[in-house]
Amino acid sequence: MSRALQVALAHDWLNGMRGGERCLDLICKEYPQAELYTLLFRPELVSDAIRNRKVHVSGLQRLPGFRERYRWFLPLFPRAMEAFRLPAGTDLVLSTSHCVAKGIVPPPGAKHVCYCFTPMRYAWSLQEEYFGRNRLKRAALELALARLRKWDRAASDRVDRFVAISRHVKARIAEYYGREASVVYPPVATRYFTPDGRGGHDGYDLVVSALVPYKRVDLAVRAYARSGYPLKIAGVGTERAALEKLAAPNVEFLGRVPDEGVRDLYRRCRFLVFPGEEDFGIVPLEAQACGKPVLAFGKGGLLETVLAGRTGVFFQEQTPDALLAATALAEKTDWDPAAIRAHAETFGEARFLEGLRAEIAAALEGRRT
Repeated sequence: MSRALQVALAHDWLNGMRGGERCLDLICKEYPQAELYTLLFRPELVSDAIRNRKVHVSGLQRLPGFRERYRWFLPLFPRAMEAFRLPAGTDLVLSTSHCVAKGIVPPPGAKHVCYCFTPMRYAWSLQEEYFGRNRLKRAALELALARLRKWDRAASDRVDRFVAISRHVKARIAEYYGREASVVYPPVATRYFTPDGRGGHDGYDLVVSALVPYKRVDLAVRAYARSGYPLKIAGVGTERAALEKLAAPNVEFLGRVPDEGVRDLYRRCRFLVFPGEEDFGIVPLEAQACGKPVLAFGKGGLLETVLAGRTGVFFQEQTPDALLAATALAEKTDWDPAAIRAHAETFGEARFLEGLRAEIAAALEGRRT
């Protein structure tokens, strides 16, 4: 009898259930005995499938303030990830990474598959969105960011097979790492996010997003302050106070909303508004699974998940005028909720698992991308 495959999982940090953690949740169910390595672990904020295993946490978690302000410790992340010692006899290292998890050091003989959400944004792109426009601050950070880029490029060589979440990310892996990648789209919980059967809407548009600069929620707030149409915003983040100052009375901030509440918001909204550039974008597909069209910035991964004129409308500039023009076009469009739902179903969980299993099998056979 052959022995069971010995699997180790690596993830950047675990302090919530966003799109990456929902991918990890399915992977954990696929490998219930696999141990998990991460920089930060808050078990009360993750799913049972993630929590109910042996989780190895970096020494950074013991530092004062790390749990609340972990991003401030970014220059320490690479060494902390490399400090983990995986057991001899590990066959497969499966990292789910948008930052440093791909840099974990596999033991001799192990194959390393990285399911890559993106090359490290902080180092390669979006520095202005993450760190602001202050030139002195950016200059002070540049040396640290240059070191991160150098490390990130070298760490990518530890990966035997890259799997990207979209063609958009595949291109960035090629640009920054000089590596090929396969594409397996992330899973959408289409059995959970469903229409409610009533049809219609309750007279509001919707944003579901972290309230951080690169998500460009400010664009939606400014546009709807001008239009006067009700806008609900579900999410938390550092930008909430600034966004509230921009808002008119028709813009409502809901804060953190549980999954069931988000599903109800999708079901009863008129349109989902998605003003930022994303590498993939789970939220627009969740809304489409509920039969609702999307107003989306026409760049990045959403070009692969939203069908212009069939499941949503793109706007080409990140300006209130462009968003309002897209809204006007969407208002004139005769949407077919069943067709929108059918499109979302092509991104279901079964397709994700099937694709990932095939990539893992290829890696174990020795094929490198």
